[in-house]
Amino acid sequence: MQSGEMSQREMQMDNVNRVGQSEPVDPKQEAAYKQFFRANEPAKKIQLGTSFLEKYPKSPYAEAVDVGLMNVYYDERDWKNVYAFADSALALKPDDIDVLATVGWLIPHIYHPDDADADQQLDKAETYAKHAIEVIPAMAKPPDVTDAEFAALKAQKLIQAHSALGLVYFRRDDFQNSMTELQQSTLSNPNPDATDLYVLGVDYENLKRFADAAAAYNRCGQLAGPLQDRCKQGADAAKAQVPPSK
Repeated sequence: MQSGEMSQREMQMDNVNRVGQSEPVDPKQEAAYKQFFRANEPAKKIQLGTSFLEKYPKSPYAEAVDVGLMNVYYDERDWKNVYAFADSALALKPDDIDVLATVGWLIPHIYHPDDADADQQLDKAETYAKHAIEVIPAMAKPPDVTDAEFAALKAQKLIQAHSALGLVYFRRDDFQNSMTELQQSTLSNPNPDATDLYVLGVDYENLKRFADAAAAYNRCGQLAGPLQDRCKQGADAAKAQVPPSK
């Protein structure tokens, strides 16, 4: 993700999250807030965001800046700060779908079973993803976002939340529920995630649905990336397990 794309996405999410906000903001605070979101260079954005929160800790924009910093650190793969700013954002706005879906998705992707809090982290991811799915349908559309943009945004966040749950259940060897969630994140998605498709193939194999496994692996095998060869091999192995037609 390029920094300019990140800033644009953040501003769109910020428009959604601030629907109904009516608190007046002084011009200096407003200018500092806009300067933060217009910054493209990660180090500059971190400096501006940190400075904003230190200067305006009670600002109505504080939660949006927390989310912006969470996204910067996400791109920097600084997971400790991702979680720290996500926690700060949710303390201010528990229904922030960007935070809920992003962190819910991230946890099972970087999960390691030997971590001391591994089970608790999966529980957290499950809670966040389920809550995102609950609140997304009730989101209010801001006036400066088109109907099409808003529908696409909600669909993308639902896909991310179902993907998160699919990976959480897979980590627990709950292949049935993992399959159900990953079907929702991939079957009608024109740009599915390769990891989702690969894990869905593994789910199908564990459920003895070998034809479906081959189909999932085939879709994954068409996507360039580190899983492509493994998915092609999985497709061949799954096809070999399909019972012959009678």
